[in-house]
Amino acid sequence: MKAFDIEYAAFNPGATFRGIHDSIVNFGGNYKPEVIFCCHEEFSVAIAHGYAKAKGKPMVAIVHNIVGLQHASMAIFNAWCDRVPIIVLGGTGPMNTTRRRPRIDWIHTALVQGNQVRDYVKWDDQPYNLASVPESFVRGYRIATTEPTAPVYINYDADIQEDTVKEPIEIPDLSRFAPPAPVQANPEALRRAAKLLVEAKSPLIIADMLGRNPKTVDSLIELAELLAIPVIDKGSRFNFPNTHPLDVTGGARELLQQADVILALDVPDLYGSLTTVSKSTRACEYVTSPSVKFIHISMNDMLVRSWAGDYQVLQALDIPISADTSVALPELIQICRQMMGSDGKRKAELQGRFSAIKENHESLRAKWMADARAKAGHKEISTAFLAYELGEVIKKEDWVLVNGSSNGWARRLWDWTKPYQYLGTSGGAGVGYGMSAAIGGALAHLGSGKVCVDIQADGDLLMTSSSLWTAAKHKIPLLIVMHNNQSFYNSEEHGIEVAKFRKRPVENAGIGTHVDDPAVNFAKVAEGFGVHSEGPIHNPADLRPALQRALKVVQEKKLPALVDVIAEVR
Repeated sequence: MKAFDIEYAAFNPGATFRGIHDSIVNFGGNYKPEVIFCCHEEFSVAIAHGYAKAKGKPMVAIVHNIVGLQHASMAIFNAWCDRVPIIVLGGTGPMNTTRRRPRIDWIHTALVQGNQVRDYVKWDDQPYNLASVPESFVRGYRIATTEPTAPVYINYDADIQEDTVKEPIEIPDLSRFAPPAPVQANPEALRRAAKLLVEAKSPLIIADMLGRNPKTVDSLIELAELLAIPVIDKGSRFNFPNTHPLDVTGGARELLQQADVILALDVPDLYGSLTTVSKSTRACEYVTSPSVKFIHISMNDMLVRSWAGDYQVLQALDIPISADTSVALPELIQICRQMMGSDGKRKAELQGRFSAIKENHESLRAKWMADARAKAGHKEISTAFLAYELGEVIKKEDWVLVNGSSNGWARRLWDWTKPYQYLGTSGGAGVGYGMSAAIGGALAHLGSGKVCVDIQADGDLLMTSSSLWTAAKHKIPLLIVMHNNQSFYNSEEHGIEVAKFRKRPVENAGIGTHVDDPAVNFAKVAEGFGVHSEGPIHNPADLRPALQRALKVVQEKKLPALVDVIAEVR
C-alpha cells in the first residue's frame, strides 16, 4: 500500500485482518495509508467509491472475512456498476485447520471466499503465501485501474498476515507494471462515424460515463462546437457544462425525435436513453425515428458478467466502436475537421443551428430559475427551492457536489462548469451509498479549500447513519443538506401506480413507505454522532440562514455540518 502511495484504508475492525491492521498502525505509523474508522463495511467500500471518483485513483477498503464481505457486497456491486476502481482487501482463516479456534474461525472461513463477490468484481485472488503477496497486489491494482476500471478483491489468510517474516520480501519496480495505454478506435470506423456526423442535418450527442476522465470533457466541448451538435448529459459523471449553449439536458425530447444521427459516448444504457417507459405497465417505446443512425464509442463490451444484467438491452448500432473516448474523441475531431475543410456554406448552416440551440438552452434555463424562485412563497420547501437556496449560499465558493441532486434541480439551477464539481450517481442504485460516498469525495478534497456538499436523501442515510460518526471522528469538512421527504418515495410512487392500475386506494401507498409516526429528526441524529446540526427546517424563509450557519462551521471549523430540511417528495 505504501509503495502505491495509497492514502487511506477504510475499515470496520475485524480479527481476520488484525495482522494488516497492526502493520498499518504500528509499522506504517498510520500514514499512507491512514485508517478511516467505519462502523459498517458497506460504507467502508462506499467511502472508497466516492474517493476514487474524486481523486482519480483507488484507495483501500478492508472487510472482515465472510460476514464483512457480505456486509460490503452491495457497495462493491454499486462500484462495479459504476466502473470505479477500488482495492477491497479481506481476511480469512486460518486456512490451516489445526490453527483455528473452535466455532468462530470455522464459520467465518470460506472456500473460496472470493466466490461471494466474483460476479461483480473485475478480479479476485487469495495469495498462497507471503512471497505471493506483492505480485497479487500489483496485479490487482493494475487490473482495477485498467479501463474499463472496476473493483478487485484480494483475500489474505490470517496465517500469512501473522507468521514471522523469515526472508525479505521485495517490491518490484512499479513503473514497469503500469496500466496499458488507452485503447484507440479502429481508424476506418472513426472515418465512417465522422462522415455521418459531418453530413447529418440533426445530429445529437448523448454522454454518460465519458467524464470519468476529466480531460475528455474538453474534447466533447470541442466536437460539439465544431459541428454545432447539442449534447445530453446522462449524469453518471460530469460530462458537459450546463452553462454551455449546446447543453440540452432535461429538454431534449424534440431533438431526440428529430435526430438523424446520434453519437453515444460511454452510455451503458443507450436503449433507456432513447425510450420512454410506462410507469404502470413498464412498457417501453422509442422516442427516436426508425431511420436514425447510431454511433457508439465505449468500452462496454470489454467488461461483461452473466450474473447481473448491468449490460442492459442490446441496442442496434450502425457503427459500434470499442475504444477509450479519451483518445478516440480527439482523433474523431481531427477527421471531422479534415472533412469539413473550408466550406463556407456549411459553416453558415452550422452557425444557424448553433444559434437556435443556444436560444432554446437559454430559454429553458431561465424558465427553471423562474420556477424555482417562485417556490419561495410556498408553505413547504420544494426540491427546486432547496437547490436554489443552497446554490445561492455556495455560488461564490469553489464547490463540489459529492452526492445528490435535489431531484435534478442542482444541475438545472447551478453553474456546472468544472469536471470535478459533480461525482455522479451510485451506479448500482443500492440505497445507502450517499453519505458514505460523500465522505469519500470530501476526503479526496481534504485541504483543498473546496466546499464539499452532499444533498442527502433521508431513506438513504437511514441505511448508513453511523457514517456521520466517521465524518465527525476524522474531522471531514462536509456540508450535508437533507432532502428529508419522510418517505421511501420511489417505492411509494410505485405503490401509487399499482393502486391506480388495480383501481385501489392510492392513499394506502404510504403504508410501509412513509417514514413517520415517529418522524426521524436527523438534526438530533447528527448531534448524537458529534456532527453540528441545524433544523429540522420546515419554513422556506428559514432555509438560507440555516445553510449559512452550517457553511460557516464547515469553512471555519473544518468540520461536518448537517441541515435537516423537510422537503416535498419531488
